[in-house]
Amino acid sequence: MRIFLVDDHQLFRAGLKLLLERTPGLTVVAEAGDAPTALACCTGVCPDILVIDIHLPGAIDGIELARRIRARCAAVKIVFLSSDGDPALVRRAIAAGGNGYLLKENAAPDLLRAIEAVHAGGLFLCPEVAAALSEDFRQRADADQAPVPPALSEREQEVLRLLVDGLRNKEIATRLGVSIKSVETYRTRLMAKLGYTSTAELVRFAVREGIIAP
Repeated sequence: MRIFLVDDHQLFRAGLKLLLERTPGLTVVAEAGDAPTALACCTGVCPDILVIDIHLPGAIDGIELARRIRARCAAVKIVFLSSDGDPALVRRAIAAGGNGYLLKENAAPDLLRAIEAVHAGGLFLCPEVAAALSEDFRQRADADQAPVPPALSEREQEVLRLLVDGLRNKEIATRLGVSIKSVETYRTRLMAKLGYTSTAELVRFAVREGIIAP
Protein backbone atom coordinates (compact mmCIF):
# COMPACT_ATOMS: atom_id res chain seq x y z
CA MET A 1 0.00 0.00 0.00
CA ARG A 2 1.25 3.45 -0.95
CA ILE A 3 0.78 6.00 1.84
CA PHE A 4 0.72 9.79 1.60
CA LEU A 5 1.28 11.62 4.92
CA VAL A 6 0.08 15.20 5.40
CA ASP A 7 0.76 16.83 8.78
CA ASP A 8 2.33 20.16 9.66
CA HIS A 9 4.17 18.78 12.71
CA GLN A 10 7.39 17.42 11.28
CA LEU A 11 8.39 15.30 14.28
CA PHE A 12 4.93 13.74 14.49
CA ARG A 13 4.99 13.04 10.75
CA ALA A 14 8.46 11.49 11.05
CA GLY A 15 7.23 9.20 13.80
CA LEU A 16 4.29 8.04 11.71
CA LYS A 17 6.57 7.47 8.72
CA LEU A 18 8.93 5.34 10.81
CA LEU A 19 6.01 3.28 12.14
CA LEU A 20 4.57 2.73 8.67
CA GLU A 21 7.80 1.88 6.92
CA ARG A 22 8.63 -0.73 9.55
CA THR A 23 5.42 -2.52 8.57
CA PRO A 24 5.73 -4.99 5.67
CA GLY A 25 3.62 -4.00 2.68
CA LEU A 26 3.43 -0.30 3.52
CA THR A 27 5.42 2.43 1.79
CA VAL A 28 5.31 6.18 2.40
CA VAL A 29 5.49 7.56 -1.14
CA ALA A 30 5.02 11.25 -0.27
CA GLU A 31 4.67 13.61 2.67
CA ALA A 32 3.74 17.24 3.10
CA GLY A 33 3.22 19.80 5.84
CA ASP A 34 0.64 22.03 4.17
CA ALA A 35 -2.07 22.00 1.53
CA PRO A 36 -0.15 23.61 -1.38
CA THR A 37 2.73 21.15 -1.00
CA ALA A 38 0.32 18.24 -0.76
CA LEU A 39 -1.52 19.29 -3.93
CA ALA A 40 1.78 19.66 -5.78
CA CYS A 41 2.86 16.18 -4.68
CA CYS A 42 -0.41 14.71 -5.93
CA THR A 43 0.48 15.75 -9.47
CA GLY A 44 2.86 12.81 -9.74
CA VAL A 45 1.66 10.56 -6.89
CA CYS A 46 -1.68 8.81 -6.56
CA PRO A 47 -1.58 7.02 -3.19
CA ASP A 48 -3.73 4.18 -1.92
CA ILE A 49 -4.10 5.77 1.53
CA LEU A 50 -4.08 9.43 2.49
CA VAL A 51 -3.29 10.01 6.18
CA ILE A 52 -4.09 13.65 6.81
CA ASP A 53 -4.23 16.10 9.70
CA ILE A 54 -7.48 18.06 9.79
CA HIS A 55 -5.94 21.26 11.15
CA LEU A 56 -3.38 22.50 8.62
CA PRO A 57 -1.82 25.96 8.30
CA GLY A 58 -3.26 28.27 5.67
CA ALA A 59 -6.68 28.71 4.15
CA ILE A 60 -7.26 25.07 3.19
CA ASP A 61 -7.93 22.67 6.06
CA GLY A 62 -7.43 18.93 5.93
CA ILE A 63 -11.04 18.19 5.03
CA GLU A 64 -11.06 20.48 2.01
CA LEU A 65 -7.62 19.22 0.98
CA ALA A 66 -8.88 15.64 1.15
CA ARG A 67 -11.76 16.57 -1.16
CA ARG A 68 -9.33 18.05 -3.70
CA ILE A 69 -6.98 15.08 -3.59
CA ARG A 70 -9.86 12.66 -4.01
CA ALA A 71 -10.98 14.64 -7.06
CA ARG A 72 -7.61 13.77 -8.59
CA CYS A 73 -7.29 10.24 -7.16
CA ALA A 74 -10.82 8.86 -6.92
CA ALA A 75 -9.79 5.52 -5.39
CA VAL A 76 -7.76 6.95 -2.50
CA LYS A 77 -8.85 6.00 1.03
CA ILE A 78 -8.69 8.81 3.58
CA VAL A 79 -7.73 8.49 7.25
CA PHE A 80 -8.10 11.74 9.18
CA LEU A 81 -5.96 12.63 12.19
CA SER A 82 -6.95 15.27 14.71
CA SER A 83 -6.50 16.34 18.30
CA ASP A 84 -10.21 17.23 18.22
CA GLY A 85 -12.83 14.51 18.57
CA ASP A 86 -15.85 16.81 18.42
CA PRO A 87 -18.71 14.80 16.85
CA ALA A 88 -19.64 17.67 14.50
CA LEU A 89 -16.11 17.70 13.11
CA VAL A 90 -16.10 13.91 12.76
CA ARG A 91 -19.39 13.97 10.86
CA ARG A 92 -18.02 16.68 8.56
CA ALA A 93 -14.90 14.61 7.87
CA ILE A 94 -16.88 11.45 7.11
CA ALA A 95 -19.31 13.41 4.92
CA ALA A 96 -16.32 14.66 2.92
CA GLY A 97 -15.39 11.08 2.09
CA GLY A 98 -13.30 10.11 5.09
CA ASN A 99 -12.84 6.39 5.70
CA GLY A 100 -11.19 6.70 9.11
CA TYR A 101 -10.83 9.15 12.00
CA LEU A 102 -8.17 8.92 14.70
CA LEU A 103 -7.19 11.09 17.63
CA LYS A 104 -3.55 12.08 17.50
CA GLU A 105 -2.95 11.10 21.12
CA ASN A 106 -3.54 7.45 20.22
CA ALA A 107 -2.51 7.51 16.56
CA ALA A 108 0.38 5.03 16.87
CA PRO A 109 -1.60 2.02 18.15
CA ASP A 110 -4.66 2.78 15.98
CA LEU A 111 -3.11 3.79 12.66
CA LEU A 112 -2.08 0.36 11.37
CA ARG A 113 -5.51 -1.07 12.21
CA ALA A 114 -7.16 1.91 10.52
CA ILE A 115 -5.13 1.48 7.33
CA GLU A 116 -5.92 -2.21 7.17
CA ALA A 117 -9.64 -1.58 7.73
CA VAL A 118 -10.07 1.23 5.20
CA HIS A 119 -7.97 -0.56 2.57
CA ALA A 120 -10.42 -3.47 2.89
CA GLY A 121 -13.33 -1.07 2.29
CA GLY A 122 -14.38 -0.51 5.88
CA LEU A 123 -14.78 2.51 8.14
CA PHE A 124 -12.49 2.89 11.14
CA LEU A 125 -13.09 5.17 14.11
CA CYS A 126 -10.82 5.09 17.13
CA PRO A 127 -12.63 4.01 20.34
CA GLU A 128 -12.79 7.53 21.79
CA VAL A 129 -14.34 8.98 18.64
CA ALA A 130 -16.78 6.08 18.31
CA ALA A 131 -17.92 6.61 21.92
CA ALA A 132 -18.34 10.37 21.41
CA LEU A 133 -20.41 9.81 18.26
CA SER A 134 -22.56 7.24 20.04
CA GLU A 135 -23.28 9.62 22.93
CA ASP A 136 -23.98 12.47 20.50
CA PHE A 137 -26.42 10.24 18.58
CA ARG A 138 -28.17 9.27 21.82
CA GLN A 139 -28.58 12.91 22.85
CA ARG A 140 -29.89 13.85 19.42
CA ALA A 141 -32.36 10.97 19.52
CA ASP A 142 -33.58 12.07 22.97
CA ALA A 143 -34.00 15.63 21.68
CA ASP A 144 -35.94 14.42 18.64
CA GLN A 145 -38.30 12.49 20.91
CA ALA A 146 -38.89 15.44 23.24
CA PRO A 147 -42.41 16.87 23.00
CA VAL A 148 -42.71 19.84 20.65
CA PRO A 149 -44.00 22.96 22.44
CA PRO A 150 -47.42 24.03 21.20
CA ALA A 151 -47.52 27.02 18.89
CA LEU A 152 -48.63 30.26 20.49
CA SER A 153 -50.57 32.96 18.70
CA GLU A 154 -49.11 36.44 18.37
CA ARG A 155 -51.47 37.78 21.06
CA GLU A 156 -50.64 34.88 23.40
CA GLN A 157 -46.96 35.68 22.98
CA GLU A 158 -47.65 39.35 23.78
CA VAL A 159 -49.48 38.38 26.96
CA LEU A 160 -46.69 35.96 27.87
CA ARG A 161 -44.02 38.66 27.47
CA LEU A 162 -45.96 41.05 29.71
CA LEU A 163 -46.63 38.36 32.29
CA VAL A 164 -42.98 37.44 32.59
CA ASP A 165 -42.19 41.19 32.84
CA GLY A 166 -44.22 41.13 36.05
CA LEU A 167 -47.28 43.11 34.89
CA ARG A 168 -50.63 42.46 36.54
CA ASN A 169 -53.74 41.51 34.56
CA LYS A 170 -55.12 45.08 34.78
CA GLU A 171 -51.83 46.56 33.53
CA ILE A 172 -51.68 44.06 30.66
CA ALA A 173 -55.27 44.88 29.71
CA THR A 174 -54.43 48.59 29.60
CA ARG A 175 -51.25 47.98 27.61
CA LEU A 176 -53.04 45.82 25.00
CA GLY A 177 -56.33 47.71 24.95
CA VAL A 178 -58.41 44.70 25.92
CA SER A 179 -60.59 43.81 28.89
CA ILE A 180 -59.24 42.27 32.09
CA LYS A 181 -61.41 39.24 31.40
CA SER A 182 -59.72 38.78 28.02
CA VAL A 183 -56.32 38.86 29.72
CA GLU A 184 -57.48 36.27 32.24
CA THR A 185 -58.69 34.11 29.36
CA TYR A 186 -55.32 34.38 27.57
CA ARG A 187 -53.49 33.58 30.79
CA THR A 188 -55.63 30.52 31.46
CA ARG A 189 -55.17 29.39 27.84
CA LEU A 190 -51.37 29.78 28.11
CA MET A 191 -51.22 27.71 31.28
CA ALA A 192 -53.39 25.00 29.73
CA LYS A 193 -51.47 24.90 26.46
CA LEU A 194 -48.07 24.71 28.10
CA GLY A 195 -49.03 22.59 31.07
CA TYR A 196 -47.58 25.08 33.56
CA THR A 197 -48.98 26.35 36.85
CA SER A 198 -46.62 29.20 37.76
CA THR A 199 -45.14 32.36 36.28
CA ALA A 200 -41.61 30.99 36.92
CA GLU A 201 -42.32 28.11 34.56
CA LEU A 202 -43.63 30.56 31.97
CA VAL A 203 -40.41 32.58 32.25
CA ARG A 204 -38.23 29.50 31.67
CA PHE A 205 -40.34 28.54 28.67
CA ALA A 206 -40.19 32.04 27.17
CA VAL A 207 -36.39 32.18 27.50
CA ARG A 208 -35.90 28.66 26.08
CA GLU A 209 -38.09 29.35 23.07
CA GLY A 210 -36.53 32.78 22.38
CA ILE A 211 -39.73 34.66 23.10
CA ILE A 212 -37.84 36.87 25.53
CA ALA A 213 -34.11 37.39 26.02
CA PRO A 214 -32.45 35.57 28.95
